[in-house]
Amino acid sequence: MFFVDVLETEGLGNRSYLAGGARSAVVVDPPRDIDRVIAEAARRGVRIAAVAETHVHNDYITGGLELARLTGARYLVPAGADVAYARVAVADGHVEPVDADLELRAVATPGHTPHHTSYVLRESGRAVAAFTGGSLLIGGVGRPDLVEPRLTEELARAQYASAHRLADQLEDQVAVLPTHGFGSFCSSSPAGGEQHSTMGAEKAANPALVQDVDTFVEELLAGLDDVPAYYAHMGPANADGPAPVDLTEPRRADAEEIARRLAAGEWVVDLRGRVAFAAGHVAGSFNFEVDGQLATYLAWMIPWGKPVTLLARSAQELARAQRELARVGIDRPAAAAVGSPADWLLDGSRPASFRRATFAGLAAARRGGEDVVVVDVRRDSERADGWVEGSVHLPVHEIHRRLDEVPPGTVWVHCAGGMRAAVAASVLDAAGREVVAVDDGFAAAAEAGLRLVAPSGGSAA
Repeated sequence: MFFVDVLETEGLGNRSYLAGGARSAVVVDPPRDIDRVIAEAARRGVRIAAVAETHVHNDYITGGLELARLTGARYLVPAGADVAYARVAVADGHVEPVDADLELRAVATPGHTPHHTSYVLRESGRAVAAFTGGSLLIGGVGRPDLVEPRLTEELARAQYASAHRLADQLEDQVAVLPTHGFGSFCSSSPAGGEQHSTMGAEKAANPALVQDVDTFVEELLAGLDDVPAYYAHMGPANADGPAPVDLTEPRRADAEEIARRLAAGEWVVDLRGRVAFAAGHVAGSFNFEVDGQLATYLAWMIPWGKPVTLLARSAQELARAQRELARVGIDRPAAAAVGSPADWLLDGSRPASFRRATFAGLAAARRGGEDVVVVDVRRDSERADGWVEGSVHLPVHEIHRRLDEVPPGTVWVHCAGGMRAAVAASVLDAAGREVVAVDDGFAAAAEAGLRLVAPSGGSAA
């Protein structure tokens, strides 16, 4: 009897899989921190016989090369991928034995990348699961615009054909197990509520399988969102062969070193929750909550290669952040400190702080005639559904480069829920602006009496 274990990487919206039988297993699209995979295989009591990549990933650093080296597993990489290391070059139709009566069959599914390959797990010759990587996702497909802009439409059409190829080959009960699509920016559409699916369910509802090709391509291309800047570094790193991950504890910094690093223009990142940060923090530090999408937004915003120092409440919080950042190539913090602002500030220095509020507070400030500047840090696709009248739009991943576009006055910054507003507020605070972080759901804006503007220019509420 076969098994499939899911290894979630929630901060990046990805999944990896350990699948096998009584004695051996295959790992599909492993994360950088392979100790999790090895521990799961040990729990199952199986040998890792093969490691399979569906494609050269654009959104995270793979642990596949190191996992194969440590375990002696065969490393399966699509033949069309241009990589710098030895591997089993997998072509369409390749069959890889996994365990007794269990095998993996490669199916060429270009679209997310030109070389993308899905893998069908077959037990006694019958398909039981399809590892679809960035091809067929739950309710959508992987985005086709991460390789080369000139290829985007061509790859979108290839996505459509690949989805239909899988649908034609697989019976309705076969489990669909994608790598992306659970909040990943590799998905072409926002994550839906479904966490599990079958080929039958996708045939009934997935746009790639229910629309005609021209409608599908037109809507797919129209819905593509911003691409995180760090994606540009992931593909080359994965093609060259990532170094083994190093999760040893960073060197500890004292208050003097933290001050020196800030003065040198380096990034000092406070990992505490946004409530604690707003109440008191080291002036000039930025707030990226460890409980938020730390890796995605820090890697998106930080100038690539700039040293980063991490400030955390505990060694456990620090270790968690270090693991998340290593997954996207921020391998070694320059330094770190644990404790609270009292431990991180020079003697005689006072913590900086800023206000937090709700949309009701913003509405009251406007009614009271305060000098209010509203900055909306949501993405373009979110703002397209409507925005607070008079607000300035500066997506959070751009705000550190566009500070000169923020009008004078007290800056009330909001997003859709509060986490990104806290990041942006910390950047504005570090730049010396008086800031108020709106820690509230965007639906509360209309309820508070704020006028929302629709894309057409009319009122949205």
